[in-house]
Amino acid sequence: MDRNSGHGGGLGPRHDSSSRVGKPESAADRMAALRARVAAAVGSSKAKGGLNTPLHPALADLNAPVKPSAPSRSSLGQRPTSKPKPFGDAPRANPYLDTSGSHGQTGKARESRQLLFNQKGKYIAQGNALRRQAALEEMKKKIAAQARKAGLDEDRDIEKLFVVEAPPELEWWDEGLIDGNDYSNVPNSIKIDTPDSIVTVYIQHPVAIEPPQDKLAPPPKPMYLTPKEQQKLRRQRRLEENREKQAKIRLGFEPPPEPKVKIGNLMRVLGDVAVKDPTAVEAKVRKQIQDRFNKHMADNEERKLTKEQRHEKLANNQSKDAAKGIHILVFKINNLANGQHRYKISINATQNGLNGVCIMHPKQNLVIVEGGEHSINNYKKLMLRRIDWMEALPSREKDVSAGPAAEKATVRGWLKAEDENGQLKDLSTNKCILLFEGETKAQAFKKWGSKVCETDQEAREFLARAKMDSFWTLAKNTT
Repeated sequence: MDRNSGHGGGLGPRHDSSSRVGKPESAADRMAALRARVAAAVGSSKAKGGLNTPLHPALADLNAPVKPSAPSRSSLGQRPTSKPKPFGDAPRANPYLDTSGSHGQTGKARESRQLLFNQKGKYIAQGNALRRQAALEEMKKKIAAQARKAGLDEDRDIEKLFVVEAPPELEWWDEGLIDGNDYSNVPNSIKIDTPDSIVTVYIQHPVAIEPPQDKLAPPPKPMYLTPKEQQKLRRQRRLEENREKQAKIRLGFEPPPEPKVKIGNLMRVLGDVAVKDPTAVEAKVRKQIQDRFNKHMADNEERKLTKEQRHEKLANNQSKDAAKGIHILVFKINNLANGQHRYKISINATQNGLNGVCIMHPKQNLVIVEGGEHSINNYKKLMLRRIDWMEALPSREKDVSAGPAAEKATVRGWLKAEDENGQLKDLSTNKCILLFEGETKAQAFKKWGSKVCETDQEAREFLARAKMDSFWTLAKNTT
């Protein structure tokens, strides 16, 4: 078949325009075509993306006119002589540069700093404000002092009792082992192998002391005997004494005793002498009886202790009792208008050898006593059983002083038994409450005394010296 024939089914090459193979396009031509398509899609108006989003700055220069590239060879199979610039190396627009032309220049113009002058009276006003603040603080201090004096802020310092102190920079048990005042340089400041270290190769054996609870143990009880056993021991003891006395009389060391004549054995002992002159014998016997009685009374008086010796013996017993352990009692009394109550509180504490204080206050009264167990028990019975706190008695002109402060206490109106109208105060609700009972290591008071306090702050300051101010707060919270 003829390949050049126009039959559609021939196998020869076709010479129409549609069957021609196009020449390969250069890179510049492809770039120009891509930019043309993008520009047609964006439109002649301001380029915007989807949902009114501005176009990426990298595509901002796509609308720029395309510069004609150098002519290239179109022959098949030949590369162009000049290599086009790739798309990625094209200059990109600066997104931070405003080229809209709204500003005459790219940056904000530098302005010269102007002089700023202070207005008249500025610092005078500041000084007046500082002076007003200082005057306000001074006024607050005066008001607080007046309130403390009047007792209005009696509960403001209660929170201080619950504040926990901060730990020290260096504990006392580490002072000899650390060189410094804190633990900042512990690995390098430990003194163990140094010559001045308290840690040595020697062993210290402490001196053994008796346990403190042993002195509180009661003494051992004696063995109990039946009445027959007691009589038997008494007979044996008297028999031995009589035998020893008789032996001394036989050896001549003692004169023989006169017969012990009584009215009942008069005739049996004297015999014929009593028959001859019974009146004289009876008088003689009665005289002997009286002499024996006088000797007995004289011996008793000789063994009897004097007043000073009794006081000394009582003081020794009280000191021995206190050496076994110090006990403390705290009482709250609503009213001490009765002078006899104040006298009994003071005189019994002195007689029992107790130390402490009686604080008298317009709203409440506090009694703190400390001493031995025996004395404390006696005083506890006095305060809770023996004294009638509801009893109201008129004041006496010569009231027995209960201490240095009691003389001034009688002048106070709230300590008098009568009110302003001269009538006795009603003590039907007066009572004594035991707030605290326990043991303490050492006595906080050196002697017994009384103290008159007009305000709560004064009472707390007095008790703070003995570290017992918490008892005043406990009394206020107890009804």
